[in-house]
Amino acid sequence: MRILGIDPGYATTGFGLLASDAAGVRLLQYGVVTTPKELPFPQRLEVLYDDLLRLVEVTSPDAAAVEELFWGHNITTGIGVSHGRGVILLALTKAKVPVFEYTPMQVKQAVVGYGKAEKRQVMDMTRRLLHMEKVARPDDAADAIAIALCHARSQTSLLSRLQADHQE
Repeated sequence: MRILGIDPGYATTGFGLLASDAAGVRLLQYGVVTTPKELPFPQRLEVLYDDLLRLVEVTSPDAAAVEELFWGHNITTGIGVSHGRGVILLALTKAKVPVFEYTPMQVKQAVVGYGKAEKRQVMDMTRRLLHMEKVARPDDAADAIAIALCHARSQTSLLSRLQADHQE
């Protein structure tokens, strides 16, 4: 299974592509999608949409894992990121990629084993689990890899298997 992890934004959107199978999880690719600051906001959203469709076309994911938003102190930035996240969900849906959403706490729990872990702990554990020499940069890409890893671990958990068996 190829999993595309997405850390949503409108200026910078992180992505990480993992391959997950019975042999384990491997990092295939990561990076960021950026939009030009000089463009008006609606055009930035259009660039994000187009670039995400291209990313899906190039990476051919079987699933996408997208982080749900955590509202911090800057509501104005949060609203912009919300718009970006909506465009991301639309692009993935239009491309017929199944979308799975995870809260920051779920990502931390899946990667570190503690839902209130610090960001640096998540980044370091992601690096270790995927046998990377160093933590991915920028942070948006590192976050996206952790989100994809959360989905990989969620899909291979015993509970997930039991639920799938029960539905058959």
